[in-house]
Amino acid sequence: MGRAVGESGRTQRLKVLSAGIACLLLSLGVARFAYTPLLPLMQAQAGLSVPGAGWLAATNYAGYLGGAVAASLIGSPALKDRVYRLGMLVALASTLVIGLTDSFALWAVARFFAGLSTAAGMLVGTGLVLNWLVRNDHPGELGIHFAGIGLGIAGCAALVELLSPGLDWRQQWFVFSGVGLLLLAPALGWMPRASGSEVTAKGQALEDRPPSSLYLRLFMAAYFCAGMGFVITATFLVATVERLPNLEGRGNLAFLLVGLAAAPATMLWDRIARRFGDLNALIAASALHVAGTALPVVAGGLAMTMLGAVLFGVTFVGLVSLVLTMAGRFYPTHPAKMMGKMTLTYGVAQVAGPSLAAYLAAHYGGYAAAFYMAAGAMTAGALLLLALKLVESRASTAGS
Repeated sequence: MGRAVGESGRTQRLKVLSAGIACLLLSLGVARFAYTPLLPLMQAQAGLSVPGAGWLAATNYAGYLGGAVAASLIGSPALKDRVYRLGMLVALASTLVIGLTDSFALWAVARFFAGLSTAAGMLVGTGLVLNWLVRNDHPGELGIHFAGIGLGIAGCAALVELLSPGLDWRQQWFVFSGVGLLLLAPALGWMPRASGSEVTAKGQALEDRPPSSLYLRLFMAAYFCAGMGFVITATFLVATVERLPNLEGRGNLAFLLVGLAAAPATMLWDRIARRFGDLNALIAASALHVAGTALPVVAGGLAMTMLGAVLFGVTFVGLVSLVLTMAGRFYPTHPAKMMGKMTLTYGVAQVAGPSLAAYLAAHYGGYAAAFYMAAGAMTAGALLLLALKLVESRASTAGS
């Protein structure tokens, strides 16, 4: 009997984690990341300009920012559940709209709503998964869940590479819509309903332990820098690689490597954080992220560019996973509360980053300056994390 119950619990955990992965594949992989490998096609076939590409990315992140604000304010479990499920439907609809029109204005509206859906998946969906894990006495680690980000990136890159010889940009958006429809069933059917319970299955009380105001400010500032470093690289990596000498046609390969590196990396960073501490893991990820961002434009060449893509994939998803896991642990009863606050700063960076990167690209005739800016932002973020470690050490000393 005990074994059957244990197997049932493991099966349920697998279904919940699978729902979370499907949620991220739909809301990030389809609704967000399909845009990156399809960007060169839309520029070549649909007349999308470099500034226009930046504005569409900024519009998408404006939606994400608005969704993060909403996620940080939602307290009702029933409302969380409705927001999550509506968000998955919006992710699918916003993907379909891109292929149905040539209007830049409608593209911008669709990308804005795609951003809202990304927040619903990334924050509300992740909060539902983390809350279920903690309430059911499972480790509050999200590495397996966040593997959905890397799988989404790799899947988008591979699909575009496979489809491009035979399908144009519009037809490929329709294919992604079909993929999204398939993902909708597990994302909705296996995701547990939100619970307002503040005790675990074993009766242990869940207690929120909010950080100090100084800790929170430094943490948010560091995550802002991570957002700036991420968005520029993620949005323009494919286009940048395509413009490097002798690398034309290798952009989707770089994006594919990002995803393949990111998928298992989240579990690796969980292990690193468990052994060396969350902040030490974040600092290491930030340092490697700087290298991954700079290598394609500093070193050039196929080998260094692909190594940069791998380092970027390994680190950006690790940063997101570690930060949101830490945020959820501060507020186990309402994980999306602090996740939303952290994502506000990440989202502000992602609104500003693409537009600024597009301006620099238009001014200098390439994306190199934007990538240098991204690497500089990540360096500043690593320094802020070092300062945060000092604050944490002082707080520990004072407490003892």
